Amino acid sequence: MRGLRVCAVAGAVAAMVAGGGGTAVAGAPGPEADLAYHGAASMAGGRVDVRFTPRNHGPAAVPDATVRLQWSEPLVNEQTLPEGCARSAERVVLCRVGALAADGVGERVAMRVLLRGAPSEVLLEIDTVWNGGTVDRNRENDRQRVLVLDSGDEYYF
Repeated sequence: MRGLRVCAVAGAVAAMVAGGGGTAVAGAPGPEADLAYHGAASMAGGRVDVRFTPRNHGPAAVPDATVRLQWSEPLVNEQTLPEGCARSAERVVLCRVGALAADGVGERVAMRVLLRGAPSEVLLEIDTVWNGGTVDRNRENDRQRVLVLDSGDEYYF
């Protein structure tokens, strides 16, 4: 039974690696692009301010991309989010960043979310969930994790 589970997990990981995390069809990889997100986050009294800029290091253009922001603490039910962003779960917001030219910079995304209660810290994770069928072999720079303390200080990623 354990061997069967290991094979299933290994197969799933192989499929994700081959597929590039959001490519169109397994076995038919698309052009290569390298997405990255850099910005800052701060928190005060359960209010988290986040701003980041998407970038495509190329070599190919990205026809469309979506980024996921996930917090370790739940968000309050009602949020005012920027255009192109939508809540998809209790702790998750998805934002369309759109098309990105090769070696191009996208429009800055800025938002304020409210957390339930007043936690002393929150872990914010940012990653690409859709890359328009391109293959991103360098997933390190489009997956960010930042611990934000309730200090009002900015934490850069």
